[in-house]
Amino acid sequence: MHAVVPFHDDSTGIRLRLLSYNIQVGIAAAGFSDYVFHGWEHLLPSTQRIRNLHRIARMIRDFDIVGLQELDSGSLRSGFINHAEYLAREAKFPHWCDKTNRKLWKVARHSMGLLSKYAPIGISRHELPARLPGRGALVARFGSPENPLVLVLAHLSLSRSARCFQMEYLSELIRDCRHVILMGDLNCSPDSRELSRFLCETSLCMPYPELFTYPSWNPKKHLDHILVSPTIATGPVEVLNYSLSDHLPITMEVSLPEEVLLPGGSEGRKTQAA
Repeated sequence: MHAVVPFHDDSTGIRLRLLSYNIQVGIAAAGFSDYVFHGWEHLLPSTQRIRNLHRIARMIRDFDIVGLQELDSGSLRSGFINHAEYLAREAKFPHWCDKTNRKLWKVARHSMGLLSKYAPIGISRHELPARLPGRGALVARFGSPENPLVLVLAHLSLSRSARCFQMEYLSELIRDCRHVILMGDLNCSPDSRELSRFLCETSLCMPYPELFTYPSWNPKKHLDHILVSPTIATGPVEVLNYSLSDHLPITMEVSLPEEVLLPGGSEGRKTQAA
């Protein structure tokens, strides 16, 4: 399941391999019945969860920047393991950060995480508007302070009305940014009115045809996205057949403009934790 979009001939900047994945807190799924039979794993610890996380770590380690949704930042159900930190360590990413979106006492800490082989120059965390709090965005800036790459990781609501407000917030957030990558589980398809409007307002591009990512066992919906500014050249885009969640991961190769520099590679850098 892929779409190959050749790089432009004049794209000579740094190339990155990106991946976005909703990992459903390490719960594998092979059918809708698993929501019932494995629903307890959303609240209680499971030995299978660590095995799944280890397999996910092996899959993501060859990418440069990875955005993950539906993590746990250390609670009862995860065995008090911060998933972003665990996956960064297992996959050998020197830089990571996370954002806790919702806390359910000590039982669950819903979060999202960004893993990178390049050191960000800045991190910011944002609460997205919603009637039921618990949706957020994580923003990392890379490269030159004058012309940074702004990477936004987001996980939007199931409600269309909430998504409209959240996309308005994100639109304002990136309004003055020239080089933007936005990725995550947006919970809507490319032909939805809210996403179509968002693309027009922000000038972000979806340089690939519809790619189905949900449900992982029989994908029929395109809910997971990687969107880029027109200044960023794109290469191969692919949905990986890797069903350790109810979503499939989406990957993209990009080439950055030369004015965006990414100093601080993987050697000798400390982890940037939340």
